[in-house]
Amino acid sequence: MPTFSHDGIEFAYLDEGRGDPIVLVHGFGSTKEINWVGPGWVSTLTRAGRRVIALDNRGHGASAKLYQSELYDPWLMARDVIALADHLELKRFDLMGYSMGGRIGTCAALLAPERVRNLILGGIGIHLVEGAGLPITIADALRAPSLDHVTDPMGRTFRAFADQTKSDREALAACIVGSRRTLTREEVARIAVPTLIAVGTRDPIAGAARPLAALIPGARTLDIPDRDHMVAVGDKVFKEAVLGFLAEPR
Repeated sequence: MPTFSHDGIEFAYLDEGRGDPIVLVHGFGSTKEINWVGPGWVSTLTRAGRRVIALDNRGHGASAKLYQSELYDPWLMARDVIALADHLELKRFDLMGYSMGGRIGTCAALLAPERVRNLILGGIGIHLVEGAGLPITIADALRAPSLDHVTDPMGRTFRAFADQTKSDREALAACIVGSRRTLTREEVARIAVPTLIAVGTRDPIAGAARPLAALIPGARTLDIPDRDHMVAVGDKVFKEAVLGFLAEPR
């Protein structure tokens, strides 16, 4: 598995296929394999003639684990994405993030607008600017002695998932605290690249897509039918819409 270093942190990433590059940024508690390989995104995009690049975010997967919450600010994590693009000498690339990855991707598009060709935000809508995403009580669930000590339903979901994937729960607890940064309406209004916002119709975590699209010049939305936050990421309708969006002439 290839790795690169940035800001004194070692990151694991994958790089598959040939063609125009697209960088994928996974969500909280996930990994490049869980978010992008397993649901078929890597195979779908490589078959479509794309070079697919995805990293494990700091604190996740095979990347270095950090335990200070301030080290998980989305703007810092966005710089990790840009550093990966620098490492691979990508002058321009498409960028897709899911959930927390969408928050990171938005920051990256604002930091390097001349390099991001298209932006796809999955699993995140108006909560990008109104609300900080997943509840902070998930940190308590991750730090609990065992799953049996967790009563909050969403906390139980993420604790069970972290146990199943053998994740570093303390690193994830620091991440859920440190990544809770909203962007302002003025910031998202500065997004200057074609943007697609895709949210499941049964996803209360992301917030509605259309109010966010109204803040981003030229943004469009996709309703992923009858999908919640966890399932929408691998949906066929989502994949088809993304392929169509990326194929449009710019």
